[in-house]
Amino acid sequence: MKKIILIFLVALLSGCASGPRIDTSFSSVSQDSRVRYLILHYTFGDFPTSLKVLTEQQVSSHYLVDDGDGFKIYRLVDESRRAYHAGLSSWKGNTSLNASSIGIEIVNPGWRDTDQGRVWIPFPQGQIDRLIPLIKDIVKRHDIAPDHVLAHSDIAPQRKQDPGPMFPWKQLADAGLVLWPDEKEVALRLAGFEGQLPDVAWFQKKLAEHGFGLVQSGELDQATRNVVSAFQMKYRPSKFDGTPDAQTAAILDVLTTPVK
Repeated sequence: MKKIILIFLVALLSGCASGPRIDTSFSSVSQDSRVRYLILHYTFGDFPTSLKVLTEQQVSSHYLVDDGDGFKIYRLVDESRRAYHAGLSSWKGNTSLNASSIGIEIVNPGWRDTDQGRVWIPFPQGQIDRLIPLIKDIVKRHDIAPDHVLAHSDIAPQRKQDPGPMFPWKQLADAGLVLWPDEKEVALRLAGFEGQLPDVAWFQKKLAEHGFGLVQSGELDQATRNVVSAFQMKYRPSKFDGTPDAQTAAILDVLTTPVK
């Protein structure tokens, strides 16, 4: 008798612990994913160090893409949960993007300082070949727009440079995953901007339209240079010194002009 009572109590407690029964036979048509952004990073360290940091410290990402044999992909945080990868961030007026984004860390040391200056480290093609299908899967499931697939340097240009100038954004563009300027349109507008370069206020306005959080000071201050550099690093990585120039203006103008 005691055994029966014990079983009954265990069953009762188990039922209480699992919560009330919920009928899931209906589903509202008015819903979508909470995930609106996908943010790409480099780890600035090797795989063992990166894995330790991302699993044992107060920073995390949903995925980690290794740079070793096979370029293995690790899921460290379930997509239904928030990872802490974006930090203080903004894009198109939205802030604190950890809550609405998926983060992918790519094992890459970033750069190496040498006697000849800073040398940025390329990403192995095999690593990119593994990354692109992962991004395709994520953006399809969450319906993430191409202008919401971003660099950490896009959403935090005052403090971050990852995934850096060696990241092959054009390959992602060719796969239809990121916003990219039409090269012919850029060439058509370049001559006009070479004849007369817009003032700093124009650049600040266009950069804000593109998505960057930037104070419209009208001055070429360090904050503006950092944002220009982040933009150049993504779309014109051959030169990303943060100086507004004609080519930067042409690319920016194309990206911020509505398609007719």
